[in-house]
Amino acid sequence: MNDNKNLFIGIDIGSTTVKTVVLDEQENVLFSTYQRHLSEVRQKIISILKEVREKFPETEFKISLTGSGALSLCTRLNLNFVQEVIASSLSIKKLIPNADVIVELGGEDAKLTFLTSGTDLRMNETCAGGTGAFIDQMASFLNVEVDELDALALQYKNIYPIASRCGVFAKTDIVPLINEGCAKSDIAMSIMQAVVNQFIGGLARGREIKGKVVFLGGPLAFIKSLRKCFVDTLKLDDKNAVFPENAELFVAFGAAVHALGSSEKPRTLEEIIRDLENLGEENDIQKLPPLFANDAEKQEFYERHKKTAVATFPLEEYEGDAWLGIDSGSTTIKAVLIDDKNRLLYSYYGPNKGDPFSIAVKILEEIYTRKKETLNIKAAAATGYGSALLKAGLKLDIDEVETVAHCQASTYFAPNASFVLDIGGQDIKCMKIRNGIIERIGLNEACSAGCGSFIENFAKSLNMDIEKFVKEAIDAKHPADLGTRCTVFMNSKVKQAQKEGVSVGDIAAGLSYSVIKNACYKVIKINDVSELGDCIVAQGGSFLNDALLRALEIQVGKPVIRPGLSGLMGAFGAALLAKKRGPENGEKTELLNLEELKALTVKTTNTRCKQCTNNCMLTVTNFGGKKNYVSGNRCERGAGHTKNTNINLYEYKYKRLFDFYEPLPKEKAKRGVVGIPRALNMYEDYPLWFTLLTRLGFRVELSSPSSKKLFFSGYASIPSQTVCYPAKMAHGHIMDLIAKNVDYIFYPCIPREQKEFASQADSYNCPVVTGYPELLAKNITEIKESGIPFFAPFLPLDRKILPKRLKTVPLFADIPLKELNSAVKRGFVALKNFQKDIRKKGIEAVETLKKEGKFGVVLAGHPYHIDPAVNHGIPELINSCGLAVLTEDSVAHLRPNPEALRVRDQWTYHSRLYRAGTFAADTDNLAILQLVSFGCGIDAITSDQLEEIVISKGRLYSQIKIDEGANLGPAKIRIRSLLAALKDMHLNENAVKTHPANRPPVFTPEMKKTHTILIPQLSPTHFQFMETVFASEGYKVEQLPKVSKSAVELGLKHVNNDACFPAIVVIGQLLQAIQKGNYDTNKIALLVSQTSGGCRASNYAGLLRRALNQCGLSHVPVLTVNVSGSRQNLGFSPGRKAMMRAIMAGCYGDALMRMRNRVAPYEKVKGSTQALADKWVEIIKKNLVDGNIFKFNVNMLKMIKEFDTLPLKDIPRKPRIGLVGEILLKYHPDANNQAVKVVEQEGGEAVVPDFMDFMLYGFYDHIFNYHHLSGSWKTSALSAVSIAFLEMCRWSMRFGFKRSKRFDPPIFFRSLRKKTKGLISLGHQTGEGWLLTAEIIELLDSGVNNVLCMQPFGCLPNHITGKGFIKEIKNRFPQANIIAVDYDPGASETNQINRIKLMMSVAK
Repeated sequence: MNDNKNLFIGIDIGSTTVKTVVLDEQENVLFSTYQRHLSEVRQKIISILKEVREKFPETEFKISLTGSGALSLCTRLNLNFVQEVIASSLSIKKLIPNADVIVELGGEDAKLTFLTSGTDLRMNETCAGGTGAFIDQMASFLNVEVDELDALALQYKNIYPIASRCGVFAKTDIVPLINEGCAKSDIAMSIMQAVVNQFIGGLARGREIKGKVVFLGGPLAFIKSLRKCFVDTLKLDDKNAVFPENAELFVAFGAAVHALGSSEKPRTLEEIIRDLENLGEENDIQKLPPLFANDAEKQEFYERHKKTAVATFPLEEYEGDAWLGIDSGSTTIKAVLIDDKNRLLYSYYGPNKGDPFSIAVKILEEIYTRKKETLNIKAAAATGYGSALLKAGLKLDIDEVETVAHCQASTYFAPNASFVLDIGGQDIKCMKIRNGIIERIGLNEACSAGCGSFIENFAKSLNMDIEKFVKEAIDAKHPADLGTRCTVFMNSKVKQAQKEGVSVGDIAAGLSYSVIKNACYKVIKINDVSELGDCIVAQGGSFLNDALLRALEIQVGKPVIRPGLSGLMGAFGAALLAKKRGPENGEKTELLNLEELKALTVKTTNTRCKQCTNNCMLTVTNFGGKKNYVSGNRCERGAGHTKNTNINLYEYKYKRLFDFYEPLPKEKAKRGVVGIPRALNMYEDYPLWFTLLTRLGFRVELSSPSSKKLFFSGYASIPSQTVCYPAKMAHGHIMDLIAKNVDYIFYPCIPREQKEFASQADSYNCPVVTGYPELLAKNITEIKESGIPFFAPFLPLDRKILPKRLKTVPLFADIPLKELNSAVKRGFVALKNFQKDIRKKGIEAVETLKKEGKFGVVLAGHPYHIDPAVNHGIPELINSCGLAVLTEDSVAHLRPNPEALRVRDQWTYHSRLYRAGTFAADTDNLAILQLVSFGCGIDAITSDQLEEIVISKGRLYSQIKIDEGANLGPAKIRIRSLLAALKDMHLNENAVKTHPANRPPVFTPEMKKTHTILIPQLSPTHFQFMETVFASEGYKVEQLPKVSKSAVELGLKHVNNDACFPAIVVIGQLLQAIQKGNYDTNKIALLVSQTSGGCRASNYAGLLRRALNQCGLSHVPVLTVNVSGSRQNLGFSPGRKAMMRAIMAGCYGDALMRMRNRVAPYEKVKGSTQALADKWVEIIKKNLVDGNIFKFNVNMLKMIKEFDTLPLKDIPRKPRIGLVGEILLKYHPDANNQAVKVVEQEGGEAVVPDFMDFMLYGFYDHIFNYHHLSGSWKTSALSAVSIAFLEMCRWSMRFGFKRSKRFDPPIFFRSLRKKTKGLISLGHQTGEGWLLTAEIIELLDSGVNNVLCMQPFGCLPNHITGKGFIKEIKNRFPQANIIAVDYDPGASETNQINRIKLMMSVAK
């Protein structure tokens, strides 16, 4: 029995473990435990509390919970919650008070806390898997326990670059390393180093981790190799690297300290245990239908799939010829031996255990041992990731790409197969087949995940075998909806479901649904089931899982064929190919016999290729002879072969761009040395800037060629981990120029390129390319430290205006205008000559291929994809397959006017893609292969358009996503599949062509009388007046109310999942409104807003049209409107009345929002704020009907007065939290998961900037462009008038607020603009642009020190003006507490709320 009256419990509920500490009043630890919960979170806590109760009977406790799994439990059980970073800090202050930095790694979260110069708390982004769960995944993938992985890592010799953003990226990097024979110890240590790189790059963001660094969390407590990587990377000595005893319990200890200081009433454990046992399942978890409605349905399913068994014959009894097929997959190895009747003589299916070659040898030895002497293996073929290694080592006859092998097997079992879906451990492949020929291939990209290994690894993490896991799924009554995103997102949803009491069976069934939906939405991109045809074949080892197969049948709504050899289809197809293509006419196979196998010795070594600057890491495998098998090489030279002579315009363009120009000698450079980075827009415009600067007497110093070393030199200053790899590489290039000690660095921001084609709508650069130079200037501290002037001006590529704009840049201020004019003229000539040379080479290449009867690939990407370190040698890989490589800009001019495009053709780089794609699709011996950078949101739009162009002409479209990962295994599959399909299509004259969709319907003047216009919800406070506004012009408008989760799901189905969240929300709610059947689709039109800049929002209309076409609604008109007026809508042109009322409605909405947020947290009578707001909404609507501006002013003043006198509680002002970000997320509670409500529940007061500021921002852009870039005077003048009028309309609101006691008036827009001076250029005009940064500064200036920046996951403008400027803002406002939160359909709400709680925990 314990003598203490009260004890204090801290429980840290993580994603994989539960940690518990019990303290007495003197903070002595009386009890502690660290246990894995195996997804039974609630049961584990009950078990621990019972143990505590037995140890300390008749004791009352105060209890505090922390961790990602504690949030919902605390809410439902009325227990104390303390944010884990705060708990960690409490612990450190008690136990290690002189610490400077806390590094904490948990199962799912990574945290970094700086304790000097104020507390700076940071957590990992949504897409950042470099955590403990990631290490668990990798250990499971390598078929070892975590402690074994640790022991292996400590024996390493080489470290390979592995992406740790998530398990999928890492597996994509690891699989080729395994299959190429790399040492497991090297792979293990590479995994640990990847976690460290992800942590430092994702959280430090340029702030040095130095001083006394304390390392906390389970992974750092138990994994020695991970500790070594952190210490070595951070260069810490023993004194400053602190690994406390029981580090895994520190957060739980902090929670117990929090409980000790809390004012809550002590409780008995019996009461808490009883509450936990009686706690039902969380209602917020969405449910899906069970996989089987009843037993009869289940029985029919099993009976049907029994019929697809394959004929067999005993191996020991067979005499005659046989054919062997081996499929060396990502996680498994499969083998099949067939006879002359295609009967199965032998089969093998098992894990490759990281050593596929040894297992293949054992398979062959077993066959040889069991077979009769009269059985003759006539030929052998291999397919899969490791096929080349097996062919070389075992002397197989054929090495074929797996898509072809799978197609061969599928058409054998189902001659009429129309569609094949293969889900393996690592890959999802789908093939559309017509007459036995592959017409379309789809493969999962790095970020689509959800393959078979994810389910297997998850089952293993629960200590369940896969058979039991599948049975649980099949019997589940209420499957959980776990989303359709990548592993990191899905894993987060799974963890949330576990913590909220969802059963393992319901999670297992939910995962089956998710993997299938992921395949359908992201790989097949299914919209109409009829497109798949009548004979769908499901194969791959994952479909041995009956739950997965059933989920597919439910998703496609029809029975599916699963061949009896589902898991062996690749191997069976390889065996059929061996039979079809093997040695003939008496020739014998070279396959090793039993004696040769026994004598075989395998030795693997690693070396660096010295043939070029790539310095590829080569894995050299020797099989006992003189000939070596070399892997890891990007081109044939690494394997010792002569250089490939196939056309490679990527290589030509790179050399023509950078090697062609000779810089001035230093002694002749009268104006000094100017450094230019090989980054982003310089791959487009370098000839212009080099020539211009050289003519002005500067020596141009280029940064060194890109490399991994250069990349990591700038890694720590990257502010957003989801920005594209080429942008990340730019940080290293600036560091290189600093190291070169140049006199100046010149890297201009270019919003628009030159317009190349008359049919282009515009010529924007993407937001990242446009704004990244200024971001670099604000995030790389070494620039300031070096004292090197860095010039990143916004400039127009306009030959006439550019000289005048250059005069405003200090670097050129003293140069005469005449000299600048001359230099600019010469620069544009050089740029034109460069473009001419590329086009000339393209024409030559096309003619050569035609003359020689060869095939080529238009490798269509962005200019910077020619960087060898960015494209990872893909052009050389294509060459090695016997194909020529052309660039998109070398052939785009050959089709200057493509057929009508669905999208708005507004980005220069992508305009070339459409035209090059059209040309390639019209040319028999050319294929199109698109290079896409991971995180490129614009290519979510352009890739769909390019695919439509190519497929409409009966050709094959394929793409490769590239990021930091340098291994080319998945790329090789795509290239070889493309080549095989290209050859088949070349021979197939019956390729199906489709006609592009007709031009979209126009909203005619007559429709004004007959049609209802549906408007998606953007801001309930402001948009509740839209129906009244448009009614003033005679339009019948219906404002859609809320956005449901089912609407978002519908949006996911019809919008490219890499498009931004707002697009999915907007399109989903419009489609759902139509599909409910409440409207005559012949009498409706849809209205969406459209920005006029380089943001993806400009293309929402195009995305919506695509979705309508897919739903058979192509006849529904789509209307667009923006601050510049409506576009291409003959019958929809709101006039002066509607515009005036819209401004009045916006001002009313801003006033209501300001007042509601100010008084609601303090209202004396609950609901009184909303009641007053509802009263005024009706009054406002009446005013909007008559449009009386006098009444508007009177109403505004009266409304302010009534809110100013609403009875409130007499309590101190709560911490104010500013909510900024992307416009829909900022104002739409359904999209931001009720952010205002969460802030108020956490004891804060929400402050949201005015909606009308966004309108003013849109107008002002035209004024800035006229004065600083190359805008129109007329547009500028109209915008100035609009701004003046809008500000005038805000007079009454400003006056009323100024006289009030409670409210602050909005500042004038000109004052808001001035807030950005010296921080960010007003040239940032995509998305929320500079306005976002200005809003943050205005909030900080007005005493709102806590800011929540809400952004769609992967939002391009927010990479720059949101995350990109947080560091500089914090430098200027040390008290700033800014948290950036990603929003996405797959993101866990718990994770979002946890980050808000983190901010609230230190809010003042």
